[in-house]
Amino acid sequence: MVNDDKLKEILLRENYVSAENIKKSEDRAKERGSNFIDWLFEEGIISKDTLGQALAEAYGVKYADLGSQPPAKELVKKLPEDAARKYKAVPFKEVGSSVIIATEDPKQASLEATLGKYFPHKKIEIYLGNATDIKDQYSNFDRTLKTSFSEIVKSKEKFAPEVLSEIFSDAIKFHASDIHFEPQETETIIRFRVDGALQEAGRIPKEYYENILNRIKVESHLRIDEHSSAQDGSMRYTNADGNLDMRVSIVPILDGEKVSLRLLSQYVKSFSMADLGLSHPDEERLEKFSAKPFGMILVTGPTGSGKTTSLYAILKILNHPDRNITTIEDPAEYRIPGVNQIQVNSQTELTFAKGLRSIVRQDPDIILVGEIRDNETAEIAVNAALTGHLLLSTFHANDAATAVPRLLDMEIEPFLLSSTLEIIIAQRLIRKLCVKCRRSSSVGINEIKTTYPEVAKYLSEKTTLYESPGCDACNHSGFKGRTAIFEMIEISKDIKNLILKNPSSDEIRQLASKAGNKTMFEDGLEKVFAGITTLSELIRVANPPE
Repeated sequence: MVNDDKLKEILLRENYVSAENIKKSEDRAKERGSNFIDWLFEEGIISKDTLGQALAEAYGVKYADLGSQPPAKELVKKLPEDAARKYKAVPFKEVGSSVIIATEDPKQASLEATLGKYFPHKKIEIYLGNATDIKDQYSNFDRTLKTSFSEIVKSKEKFAPEVLSEIFSDAIKFHASDIHFEPQETETIIRFRVDGALQEAGRIPKEYYENILNRIKVESHLRIDEHSSAQDGSMRYTNADGNLDMRVSIVPILDGEKVSLRLLSQYVKSFSMADLGLSHPDEERLEKFSAKPFGMILVTGPTGSGKTTSLYAILKILNHPDRNITTIEDPAEYRIPGVNQIQVNSQTELTFAKGLRSIVRQDPDIILVGEIRDNETAEIAVNAALTGHLLLSTFHANDAATAVPRLLDMEIEPFLLSSTLEIIIAQRLIRKLCVKCRRSSSVGINEIKTTYPEVAKYLSEKTTLYESPGCDACNHSGFKGRTAIFEMIEISKDIKNLILKNPSSDEIRQLASKAGNKTMFEDGLEKVFAGITTLSELIRVANPPE
């Protein structure tokens, strides 16, 4: 990186800035604890392009003014999105037999050789580009979905109920998990989250959006005269294929009211343990612990990582007429026949903790707690598992090993946790390669070892990797559908003894590794080698073990 002294020298030498202004900027930086550049920007003494020119000179390269000379969309897309984001780069111009690539960091090792493989028979020239301008060009990778409702909008023949119905039908067709209505100054953008990524689905003129917004509010039993407060509700869409339940969230933003709909997919009702993406040994392990009469099974991961789906899959194999299964959830997303489901209700003060206390008095065999959020719920859950119940729950932790110290921080006695915890599962969702256009990758193993040195020890010369260039079936994204990668830590006798000593997550992780437990990254690598996903997708989601 270019140091401040070098940058000041260039700014002064080229008369971009006077010595007096440099002195003022240094004094202001000391007062604020900021960088001297900040004050120069605030006062309008230099622009981002002026700074870019100076930085380019410091790096010994030319400057690419992407702001005033944006590259063609077709050129930008010649560099794959994952490579563009990894190297913070974007193709700027094609000149004869040369391709000019702009990057935030021109001094990255082997940059010309690495990016050159995407432009065979072309000479690569590296320029410096402004970071914001480069990120702006990534919008060229956005894929607009071809939706039916956008055609209706163009015709302006139908609106409100009919258009909303078409939006829901399109969302189901593309297997969207969320629908976003985002009002802008003159129009409302509608985006679907498909396979974890938001994609634009269409736009509605601003004057028509109010009717659609009111329709959503009416269907969700929300106040249509409330425009300045957040509102939450739920609604149901019914068509020939059945019912689609949705969670509704409305928040006021500068240009109107933004709506976010979470689609509670019907496919979860038929989801089984085999559909989770578990390896055969892990599936057998999970079934073994699920068959225990008491103890605690925890599933950890961030929001949207499929934790609830995993718990429901476990419930399905446990759901027998001779068992009393009761859940407390917020919300109860999917109805399961034969299971007693309680929904948290803040208005009646029915919290996880209060609901769990009541469940324990309902003679349950198996209890599912939607999430352990606080000390009180954690304490009741542990005691329930200690007194002869099998308890399933989710918990927010970065990985399986971190869950133990976090529970101990919630003032759970180490001997109680050691006695009740049976297995911790951590998971993340990754995109699956489109099977219609999947093919073996043309990238050599040595090149991968150079690009991803952290995974070199897992690769051999005989390793085959896969890629999908994109086709109509995957909307030219290369990915279709998602699966999960897992990390499971069995609470063995050694780990139980370690818990009694109030261990750190690193100590838990090391002992679990010695016992042969795979990390999420290692589980993901198996899916990479099987052609289920790509190495870059795995690295986006999980870090290699240190």
